[in-house]
Amino acid sequence: MRLLSILGLIAIGPAFDTPARAAQIFQIPNTAGHIVIDGRLDDAAWEEALELELAYETEPGENVEPPVRTSCRMIFSHTHLYYSCTAYDPEPHRIRARYTGRDQALDDDTIGLAIDTFNDHNTAFVLDVNPLGVQNDRLYIEATGASDSTWDAVWDSAGRLTDFGFEVEAAIPFSSLRFPRTTGRQTWGFNFRRYQTRDAYRRIALVPLDRNDRCRTCQHALLVGFENIDPGHNLEITPTITSLRTATREDFPDGPLAAADPDVEPGLTVNWGVTPNFTLASALNPDFSQVEADVAQLDINTSFALFFPERRPFFLEGSDYFSTQLRAVYTRSVADPDWGLKLTGKEGRHAVGISVARDAITTLLLPGPESSALDSLDRESTAAVLRYRRDLTESSTFGVLVTDRRSGDYGSRTAGADLRLRLTPNDYLDVQWLHSRTEYPDAVRETHGLPAGVLEGSALTASYRHSRRSWNLNGSVTDIGDDFRADLGFMPQVGYRRAVAGGGYEWFGDDDRWYTSIEIGGDWDRTESHDGALLEEEWEFYAGFVGHKQLACYFGGGTRDRVFRGVAFDQRFGWSSASIQPRGDLEIGLDLALGDAIDVAGVRAGDEVAIEPYVDWRPGRHLRANLSHTHRRFDIDAGRLFTADLTELRLVYQFDRRTFLRLITQRTDLTRDPALYEGEVDASREEIFGQLLLSYTVTPQTVLFLGYSSERLDVERSGLTETGNTVFLKMGYNWQP
Repeated sequence: MRLLSILGLIAIGPAFDTPARAAQIFQIPNTAGHIVIDGRLDDAAWEEALELELAYETEPGENVEPPVRTSCRMIFSHTHLYYSCTAYDPEPHRIRARYTGRDQALDDDTIGLAIDTFNDHNTAFVLDVNPLGVQNDRLYIEATGASDSTWDAVWDSAGRLTDFGFEVEAAIPFSSLRFPRTTGRQTWGFNFRRYQTRDAYRRIALVPLDRNDRCRTCQHALLVGFENIDPGHNLEITPTITSLRTATREDFPDGPLAAADPDVEPGLTVNWGVTPNFTLASALNPDFSQVEADVAQLDINTSFALFFPERRPFFLEGSDYFSTQLRAVYTRSVADPDWGLKLTGKEGRHAVGISVARDAITTLLLPGPESSALDSLDRESTAAVLRYRRDLTESSTFGVLVTDRRSGDYGSRTAGADLRLRLTPNDYLDVQWLHSRTEYPDAVRETHGLPAGVLEGSALTASYRHSRRSWNLNGSVTDIGDDFRADLGFMPQVGYRRAVAGGGYEWFGDDDRWYTSIEIGGDWDRTESHDGALLEEEWEFYAGFVGHKQLACYFGGGTRDRVFRGVAFDQRFGWSSASIQPRGDLEIGLDLALGDAIDVAGVRAGDEVAIEPYVDWRPGRHLRANLSHTHRRFDIDAGRLFTADLTELRLVYQFDRRTFLRLITQRTDLTRDPALYEGEVDASREEIFGQLLLSYTVTPQTVLFLGYSSERLDVERSGLTETGNTVFLKMGYNWQP
């Protein structure tokens, strides 16, 4: 409680001030005219617009004059923000532009806008367009320096190739953005960026980038205006219909493949912008399904549960409001909801997120210091999350998080506070503390050997980072109690204390050198149980460079002392990663890891090799083929314990911006030596998953998916037998009255 009190005093006490920055300030004009978004910049309203030149190359050059000219314009109406850009190129035939799905054009030439509508240096909306009008939209989260591409807005864009380069234009409804609730003048942070993909990945921007300052949004220019903008009704009503027909073979391999009756489920999702800065999302019998198959992972010789990213639209709405340093909110723990309700928004310095969902089943992740287990309760539960965050100063925040899940004699609640301080442009401090109280049913406790009664525990993490132009230092401490639980999060390990310290140095090149950057670094970490026993101590170094042809090559290695289930292991390991684009339509990569490892089931030492090559080929403007493979083999003194291979092929034909046909095949082949295992195991096991999907997407919510998937299994090389298949149809229509 002492830490919580300190955090509270900081939150209400004097703010930590950082030096003020003299930002460029621009006035955006208003128009009553109409702009047709067709990629041709001939509308009269563009003559009234604010004109901007992108005068700085910030990568790989450091605020130097760019080799190509880029001119952008901006204007707003009562309901929309408009931008257009003209990108000149002396070699227009080398422009990379392909038809692809939303957020899949990151390897193309793109140009677009980043806008911080609250000008609080916490989050920025990023809306980029490739030369054919394909949209890349995402949220940039300043606290992590990462982009969240799961955010999808409803906006219009178009582009066209020209004999001098390309032109793009976009119309962004204010109903798709959050911004301060006022009819007066507003100030937004913003930056235009153009990405040119050639031998080097070139970033050209409106404002220079100070590499000594880790905060990107703090360096934005300022855009003044937006008087009397109106998000309209800001109401989205999306009815959906999802139909499934599944067939399964209960008695494998000789039983019949029995088809179940078709399952047709209507659903309804309503998103209402209560104000320009608050959104209420509700759903009855919602379509929480995801048609995107998870990227395959090898689940062999692992001690902790695997993490899979969220892809379901309802949970992605406003997800940035619920993120914290500890992963205490993981929405895929809500597996089969019947209904959901969510409110997110920001008023002045105060941001709030509230989410409630009723789940038809209750999944459990049971963590430990050395491994985790999965279980489930065949009963309904109610899951609720409350998040509050207050801005202190530029990129400094204080927050509170509460999660709660209840179902009869099961209950789990987590509550705590977090603090992020930008002490200087080079120094950041992040602290989070959580306390949990969990009670499991008797059956769960007996199955997993848990103590009787209520489990109570705490979790604390604190990290510090100092970043300069060419070097950085970082350190962190984490203490997770033995009885701490985050049942609505993803924290598979508890009962440990960990300290980490590290740093790195980077040299920057330019077009005249063989490299654009060279980097070296390393870290040390030590993990102990709460009784002081060593779990792991590791020293690791790395080095690498980025060069021409977008060649990136990194390698590293180190030593590790690890204690697993009371047995000590002295380990050495190494790894490397390389990728290159020898042509504009081809990328090749290879990841390699080898060294000492532990057989988790047998608690014995071994040697493991993992090889992961991939090829990404994009011939023409419509076709994309991605082939990846993972090969793992594990040897002990007595021989080869197992060999595992995972191959995934993704073929996509993109007819236009809205329609694609995709084939996914995933093959897993596992071979083991039963003589080297204590229990019974299959000598071989082969699984094949296939999915064919036709997709038509007008907006992220107005969609049509028609697909077929099948799974086949072969045990002991007896022949592949289909274990099940599914035919599915999903239709959704986004109506905005």
